[in-house]
Amino acid sequence: MLPAGWLAIEGIRFRCVIGVNEHERLSRQEIIADLHVEVDFERAAASDSIRDAVDYRALTRKLIAAGEASRFQLVESLATHLVRVILADFPEVREARVEVEKPGALNAARSVRASAASRRGSLA
Repeated sequence: MLPAGWLAIEGIRFRCVIGVNEHERLSRQEIIADLHVEVDFERAAASDSIRDAVDYRALTRKLIAAGEASRFQLVESLATHLVRVILADFPEVREARVEVEKPGALNAARSVRASAASRRGSLA
């Protein structure tokens, strides 16, 4: 039995309404997300077939769709929501970690980031 592996998709870009200030709520802002999912690599490694792997295009499309449809105030809420969506829609994912970055959120920093993670069976 092979150990589980991590699939990483980094730099996923989408736009959504996010922020606590009134001007932030008026238009969509860019978000950059990194997605890491723990999956069983055994079947995919043995067959070397895409049919036995997690579809990372589908993961990316789902994360973008869920992000673009969201309207949170906090990056913490967005990250948590995206983790829940991935675990709910992809049963082969054992654990999901999402980091969302909001460029330009602070004048004194390049960006603000929030990370959320959850393991299957421990959804709140």
